[in-house]
Amino acid sequence: MSALKHREQHEGTVIKKVSRREEDGAHGGAWKVAFADFVLALMCLFLVLWVLAAREQENLEQLLRDGGGKPTAEGTNYRIEHQGTPPGSLIPREPVPGMSSSQQNPNSQVKTTGFPTVLDGEGRRVRQKLASPAALNQLAQMLSSMSKQAGLESNLQLVVTPQGLRVMLHDTDREGMFERGSAIINRRFKGLLLEMGQLLSSLDNQLLVIGHTDAMQYRSAGNTALSNWSLSANRAMSARLHLLDGGLRKESVLQVVGMADRAPLDKRQPTAAHNRRIELLVLTPTQAENISAMFGPPQAAGADEKRSEISVAPNPDLDMLRAKMNNPG
Repeated sequence: MSALKHREQHEGTVIKKVSRREEDGAHGGAWKVAFADFVLALMCLFLVLWVLAAREQENLEQLLRDGGGKPTAEGTNYRIEHQGTPPGSLIPREPVPGMSSSQQNPNSQVKTTGFPTVLDGEGRRVRQKLASPAALNQLAQMLSSMSKQAGLESNLQLVVTPQGLRVMLHDTDREGMFERGSAIINRRFKGLLLEMGQLLSSLDNQLLVIGHTDAMQYRSAGNTALSNWSLSANRAMSARLHLLDGGLRKESVLQVVGMADRAPLDKRQPTAAHNRRIELLVLTPTQAENISAMFGPPQAAGADEKRSEISVAPNPDLDMLRAKMNNPG
Protein backbone atom coordinates (compact mmCIF):
# COMPACT_ATOMS: atom_id res chain seq x y z
CA MET A 1 0.00 0.00 0.00
CA SER A 2 2.80 2.36 0.86
CA ALA A 3 4.51 1.72 -2.50
CA LEU A 4 1.30 2.35 -4.46
CA LYS A 5 0.63 5.54 -2.53
CA HIS A 6 4.19 6.70 -3.07
CA ARG A 7 3.93 6.09 -6.83
CA GLU A 8 0.67 8.03 -7.08
CA GLN A 9 2.23 10.98 -5.28
CA HIS A 10 5.24 11.14 -7.58
CA GLU A 11 3.49 10.58 -10.98
CA GLY A 12 3.59 13.76 -13.09
CA THR A 13 0.41 15.33 -14.45
CA VAL A 14 0.11 14.83 -18.23
CA ILE A 15 -1.23 17.90 -20.19
CA LYS A 16 -2.30 17.21 -23.76
CA LYS A 17 -2.06 20.17 -26.16
CA VAL A 18 -4.21 19.99 -29.28
CA SER A 19 -3.26 22.16 -32.25
CA ARG A 20 -6.18 24.31 -33.55
CA ARG A 21 -4.32 25.72 -36.54
CA GLU A 22 -6.48 23.89 -39.08
CA GLU A 23 -9.73 25.03 -37.42
CA ASP A 24 -8.53 28.66 -37.21
CA GLY A 25 -7.77 28.65 -40.94
CA ALA A 26 -11.50 28.69 -41.78
CA HIS A 27 -11.90 31.89 -39.77
CA GLY A 28 -9.07 33.84 -41.50
CA GLY A 29 -9.37 36.95 -43.74
CA ALA A 30 -8.82 35.42 -47.19
CA TRP A 31 -12.53 34.79 -47.79
CA LYS A 32 -13.30 38.42 -47.00
CA VAL A 33 -10.97 39.60 -49.76
CA ALA A 34 -12.54 37.21 -52.25
CA PHE A 35 -16.04 38.29 -51.28
CA ALA A 36 -15.11 41.97 -51.64
CA ASP A 37 -13.74 41.32 -55.14
CA PHE A 38 -16.95 39.52 -56.07
CA VAL A 39 -19.14 42.37 -54.80
CA LEU A 40 -17.01 44.94 -56.64
CA ALA A 41 -17.28 43.02 -59.92
CA LEU A 42 -21.03 42.69 -59.44
CA MET A 43 -21.39 46.43 -58.85
CA CYS A 44 -19.39 47.18 -62.00
CA LEU A 45 -21.65 44.87 -63.99
CA PHE A 46 -24.79 46.54 -62.66
CA LEU A 47 -23.32 49.97 -63.44
CA VAL A 48 -22.59 49.03 -67.06
CA LEU A 49 -26.07 47.56 -67.49
CA TRP A 50 -27.62 50.71 -66.02
CA VAL A 51 -25.69 53.00 -68.39
CA LEU A 52 -26.69 50.89 -71.40
CA ALA A 53 -30.32 50.88 -70.32
CA ALA A 54 -30.26 54.66 -69.82
CA ARG A 55 -28.85 55.17 -73.29
CA GLU A 56 -31.50 52.97 -74.90
CA GLN A 57 -34.20 54.87 -72.99
CA GLU A 58 -32.86 58.21 -74.25
CA ASN A 59 -32.82 56.96 -77.83
CA LEU A 60 -36.38 55.68 -77.48
CA GLU A 61 -37.60 58.96 -76.04
CA GLN A 62 -35.87 60.83 -78.87
CA LEU A 63 -37.56 58.62 -81.44
CA LEU A 64 -40.97 59.13 -79.88
CA ARG A 65 -40.36 62.85 -79.58
CA ASP A 66 -39.42 63.13 -83.24
CA GLY A 67 -42.53 61.23 -84.30
CA GLY A 68 -40.68 58.16 -85.55
CA GLY A 69 -41.10 54.49 -84.84
CA LYS A 70 -38.37 52.10 -83.88
CA PRO A 71 -34.86 52.44 -85.37
CA THR A 72 -35.22 50.04 -88.24
CA ALA A 73 -33.04 49.57 -91.29
CA GLU A 74 -33.34 51.95 -94.21
CA GLY A 75 -33.64 50.24 -97.56
CA THR A 76 -31.60 47.08 -97.90
CA ASN A 77 -28.83 48.23 -95.58
CA TYR A 78 -29.55 46.69 -92.16
CA ARG A 79 -26.59 48.11 -90.29
CA ILE A 80 -27.53 50.87 -87.86
CA GLU A 81 -24.75 53.42 -87.60
CA HIS A 82 -24.52 55.29 -84.29
CA GLN A 83 -22.85 58.43 -85.56
CA GLY A 84 -24.12 60.75 -82.88
CA THR A 85 -21.80 59.44 -80.17
CA PRO A 86 -18.01 59.75 -80.09
CA PRO A 87 -16.07 56.45 -80.25
CA GLY A 88 -15.68 54.84 -76.84
CA SER A 89 -18.49 56.81 -75.23
CA LEU A 90 -21.61 55.21 -73.77
CA ILE A 91 -23.55 58.42 -73.18
CA PRO A 92 -24.43 60.69 -76.16
CA ARG A 93 -22.91 64.14 -75.74
CA GLU A 94 -25.86 66.10 -77.11
CA PRO A 95 -27.22 69.57 -76.34
CA VAL A 96 -30.07 69.86 -73.88
CA PRO A 97 -33.36 70.54 -75.73
CA GLY A 98 -34.89 73.93 -75.07
CA MET A 99 -31.62 75.74 -74.45
CA SER A 100 -29.96 78.14 -76.81
CA SER A 101 -26.61 77.20 -78.24
CA SER A 102 -24.84 79.86 -76.19
CA GLN A 103 -26.20 78.27 -73.00
CA GLN A 104 -25.36 74.74 -74.07
CA ASN A 105 -21.70 75.30 -74.78
CA PRO A 106 -20.16 78.71 -74.25
CA ASN A 107 -16.90 77.52 -75.83
CA SER A 108 -18.57 76.33 -79.03
CA GLN A 109 -16.67 77.11 -82.21
CA VAL A 110 -19.90 77.81 -84.10
CA LYS A 111 -20.85 81.46 -83.62
CA THR A 112 -23.95 83.12 -84.99
CA THR A 113 -23.39 86.57 -86.45
CA GLY A 114 -27.01 87.50 -87.17
CA PHE A 115 -28.42 90.36 -89.21
CA PRO A 116 -27.96 93.97 -88.16
CA THR A 117 -30.57 94.99 -85.63
CA VAL A 118 -33.34 97.23 -86.92
CA LEU A 119 -35.36 99.26 -84.41
CA ASP A 120 -38.73 100.90 -84.87
CA GLY A 121 -39.71 104.37 -83.69
CA GLU A 122 -40.25 103.11 -80.13
CA GLY A 123 -36.87 101.37 -79.92
CA ARG A 124 -38.22 97.86 -80.32
CA ARG A 125 -36.37 95.33 -82.44
CA VAL A 126 -37.98 94.62 -85.82
CA ARG A 127 -37.48 91.30 -87.57
CA GLN A 128 -36.24 91.72 -91.11
CA LYS A 129 -38.14 90.30 -94.06
CA LEU A 130 -35.80 89.24 -96.87
CA ALA A 131 -37.19 89.59 -100.37
CA SER A 132 -34.38 90.63 -102.71
CA PRO A 133 -31.74 88.25 -104.14
CA ALA A 134 -29.02 90.38 -102.53
CA ALA A 135 -30.53 89.91 -99.06
CA LEU A 136 -30.96 86.17 -99.63
CA ASN A 137 -27.34 85.95 -100.78
CA GLN A 138 -26.27 87.63 -97.54
CA LEU A 139 -28.19 84.98 -95.58
CA ALA A 140 -26.58 82.26 -97.70
CA GLN A 141 -23.11 83.58 -96.89
CA MET A 142 -23.89 83.52 -93.16
CA LEU A 143 -25.15 79.93 -93.32
CA SER A 144 -22.14 78.88 -95.40
CA SER A 145 -19.75 80.39 -92.86
CA MET A 146 -21.65 78.68 -90.07
CA SER A 147 -21.35 75.27 -91.75
CA LYS A 148 -17.61 75.75 -92.31
CA GLN A 149 -17.07 76.52 -88.64
CA ALA A 150 -19.01 73.36 -87.78
CA GLY A 151 -16.90 71.29 -90.21
CA LEU A 152 -19.94 70.45 -92.37
CA GLU A 153 -19.30 72.59 -95.44
CA SER A 154 -19.34 69.51 -97.69
CA ASN A 155 -22.84 68.64 -96.41
CA LEU A 156 -24.44 71.99 -97.26
CA GLN A 157 -25.64 73.37 -100.57
CA LEU A 158 -27.21 76.82 -100.94
CA VAL A 159 -29.11 78.10 -103.98
CA VAL A 160 -31.00 81.37 -104.35
CA THR A 161 -34.19 80.77 -106.35
CA PRO A 162 -37.15 83.00 -107.30
CA GLN A 163 -39.08 81.36 -104.45
CA GLY A 164 -36.41 82.06 -101.81
CA LEU A 165 -33.20 80.57 -100.43
CA ARG A 166 -32.92 76.81 -100.78
CA VAL A 167 -30.81 75.30 -97.97
CA MET A 168 -29.91 71.63 -98.52
CA LEU A 169 -28.34 69.62 -95.68
CA HIS A 170 -27.46 66.28 -97.27
CA ASP A 171 -25.50 63.14 -96.50
CA THR A 172 -22.11 62.33 -97.93
CA ASP A 173 -20.27 59.04 -98.24
CA ARG A 174 -18.28 60.00 -95.15
CA GLU A 175 -20.99 61.31 -92.83
CA GLY A 176 -24.76 61.11 -92.59
CA MET A 177 -27.21 63.50 -91.02
CA PHE A 178 -29.34 60.81 -89.35
CA GLU A 179 -28.79 57.30 -88.09
CA ARG A 180 -29.74 54.90 -90.83
CA GLY A 181 -33.46 54.16 -90.86
CA SER A 182 -34.37 56.51 -88.00
CA ALA A 183 -35.03 60.15 -87.13
CA ILE A 184 -32.19 60.31 -84.56
CA ILE A 185 -29.94 63.10 -85.76
CA ASN A 186 -26.16 63.27 -85.73
CA ARG A 187 -24.99 65.52 -82.88
CA ARG A 188 -22.95 67.76 -85.21
CA PHE A 189 -25.94 68.34 -87.49
CA LYS A 190 -28.09 68.92 -84.42
CA GLY A 191 -25.74 71.68 -83.28
CA LEU A 192 -25.83 73.24 -86.74
CA LEU A 193 -29.65 73.20 -86.80
CA LEU A 194 -29.71 74.86 -83.39
CA GLU A 195 -27.46 77.62 -84.71
CA MET A 196 -29.60 77.97 -87.83
CA GLY A 197 -32.71 78.29 -85.69
CA GLN A 198 -31.09 81.08 -83.71
CA LEU A 199 -30.11 82.92 -86.89
CA LEU A 200 -33.48 82.48 -88.60
CA SER A 201 -35.29 83.70 -85.49
CA SER A 202 -34.17 87.24 -86.36
CA LEU A 203 -36.07 87.08 -89.68
CA ASP A 204 -39.74 87.53 -90.48
CA ASN A 205 -39.61 85.11 -93.41
CA GLN A 206 -41.49 81.84 -93.32
CA LEU A 207 -39.92 78.58 -94.42
CA LEU A 208 -40.67 75.06 -95.57
CA VAL A 209 -39.00 72.02 -93.99
CA ILE A 210 -38.76 69.12 -96.42
CA GLY A 211 -37.39 65.62 -95.84
CA HIS A 212 -35.93 63.41 -98.59
CA THR A 213 -34.63 59.83 -98.65
CA ASP A 214 -32.78 57.73 -101.19
CA ALA A 215 -34.49 55.10 -103.33
CA MET A 216 -33.71 52.13 -101.06
CA GLN A 217 -36.97 50.58 -99.90
CA TYR A 218 -38.02 48.76 -96.75
CA ARG A 219 -38.42 45.01 -96.96
CA SER A 220 -41.73 45.12 -95.13
CA ALA A 221 -44.70 45.29 -97.50
CA GLY A 222 -48.19 46.69 -97.14
CA ASN A 223 -49.68 50.16 -97.11
CA THR A 224 -49.43 50.45 -93.32
CA ALA A 225 -45.80 49.29 -93.08
CA LEU A 226 -42.89 51.65 -92.50
CA SER A 227 -41.72 53.29 -95.69
CA ASN A 228 -39.59 56.11 -97.02
CA TRP A 229 -42.66 58.33 -96.80
CA SER A 230 -42.88 58.01 -93.03
CA LEU A 231 -39.10 58.19 -92.67
CA SER A 232 -38.78 61.44 -94.65
CA ALA A 233 -41.72 62.99 -92.77
CA ASN A 234 -40.28 61.98 -89.37
CA ARG A 235 -36.89 63.43 -90.27
CA ALA A 236 -38.46 66.69 -91.40
CA MET A 237 -40.33 66.90 -88.08
CA SER A 238 -37.12 66.18 -86.22
CA ALA A 239 -35.34 69.02 -88.06
CA ARG A 240 -38.22 71.36 -87.24
CA LEU A 241 -38.01 70.53 -83.53
CA HIS A 242 -34.27 71.21 -83.41
CA LEU A 243 -34.75 74.52 -85.20
CA LEU A 244 -37.36 75.46 -82.60
CA ASP A 245 -34.98 74.42 -79.82
CA GLY A 246 -32.44 76.82 -81.32
CA GLY A 247 -34.87 79.75 -81.05
CA LEU A 248 -36.90 79.67 -84.28
CA ARG A 249 -40.45 80.92 -83.80
CA LYS A 250 -43.24 78.40 -84.36
CA GLU A 251 -44.97 80.87 -86.68
CA SER A 252 -41.94 80.83 -89.00
CA VAL A 253 -42.60 77.25 -90.16
CA LEU A 254 -45.24 77.30 -92.88
CA GLN A 255 -45.14 73.66 -93.90
CA VAL A 256 -43.37 70.39 -93.01
CA VAL A 257 -43.25 67.90 -95.86
CA GLY A 258 -41.93 64.37 -96.42
CA MET A 259 -41.17 63.62 -100.08
CA ALA A 260 -39.60 60.15 -99.72
CA ASP A 261 -37.47 59.46 -102.83
CA ARG A 262 -39.61 61.41 -105.31
CA ALA A 263 -37.19 64.33 -105.82
CA PRO A 264 -33.58 63.02 -105.91
CA LEU A 265 -30.74 65.42 -106.58
CA ASP A 266 -29.12 62.76 -108.74
CA LYS A 267 -31.68 60.86 -110.82
CA ARG A 268 -29.01 58.66 -112.39
CA GLN A 269 -27.95 57.39 -108.94
CA PRO A 270 -31.16 57.23 -106.89
CA THR A 271 -29.39 55.50 -103.98
CA ALA A 272 -26.59 58.09 -103.74
CA ALA A 273 -25.86 59.53 -100.31
CA HIS A 274 -26.60 63.17 -101.21
CA ASN A 275 -30.19 62.25 -102.11
CA ARG A 276 -30.79 61.77 -98.35
CA ARG A 277 -31.27 65.31 -97.14
CA ILE A 278 -33.27 67.92 -95.26
CA GLU A 279 -34.18 71.07 -97.17
CA LEU A 280 -35.10 74.43 -95.68
CA LEU A 281 -36.68 76.80 -98.16
CA VAL A 282 -36.63 80.34 -96.76
CA LEU A 283 -39.54 81.83 -98.65
CA THR A 284 -39.85 85.33 -100.00
CA PRO A 285 -42.95 87.16 -98.72
CA THR A 286 -44.71 86.79 -102.08
CA GLN A 287 -44.03 83.07 -102.29
CA ALA A 288 -45.22 82.53 -98.71
CA GLU A 289 -48.50 84.26 -99.58
CA ASN A 290 -48.86 82.09 -102.71
CA ILE A 291 -48.42 78.86 -100.77
CA SER A 292 -50.80 80.00 -98.05
CA ALA A 293 -53.37 80.84 -100.70
CA MET A 294 -53.06 77.36 -102.19
CA PHE A 295 -54.32 75.80 -98.95
CA GLY A 296 -56.53 78.66 -97.76
CA PRO A 297 -60.21 79.31 -98.48
CA PRO A 298 -61.17 78.58 -102.10
CA GLN A 299 -61.42 81.66 -104.28
CA ALA A 300 -63.61 82.32 -107.28
CA ALA A 301 -62.05 81.65 -110.67
CA GLY A 302 -60.15 84.69 -111.88
CA ALA A 303 -60.50 86.53 -108.57
CA ASP A 304 -56.80 86.66 -107.96
CA GLU A 305 -54.88 84.84 -110.68
CA LYS A 306 -51.61 86.53 -109.85
CA ARG A 307 -51.73 85.24 -106.26
CA SER A 308 -52.42 81.64 -107.32
CA GLU A 309 -49.56 81.48 -109.81
CA ILE A 310 -46.22 80.22 -108.57
CA SER A 311 -43.10 81.35 -110.37
CA VAL A 312 -40.95 78.53 -111.67
CA ALA A 313 -38.48 80.57 -113.67
CA PRO A 314 -35.28 78.73 -114.61
CA ASN A 315 -32.35 79.24 -112.29
CA PRO A 316 -28.76 78.81 -113.53
CA ASP A 317 -27.39 78.17 -110.03
CA LEU A 318 -29.80 75.28 -109.52
CA ASP A 319 -28.91 73.86 -112.95
CA MET A 320 -25.23 74.09 -112.04
CA LEU A 321 -25.90 72.24 -108.75
CA ARG A 322 -27.72 69.44 -110.58
CA ALA A 323 -24.85 69.18 -113.09
CA LYS A 324 -22.36 68.97 -110.24
CA MET A 325 -24.34 66.20 -108.56
CA ASN A 326 -24.68 64.26 -111.81
CA ASN A 327 -20.98 64.59 -112.62
CA PRO A 328 -19.10 64.45 -109.28
CA GLY A 329 -15.80 63.76 -111.03
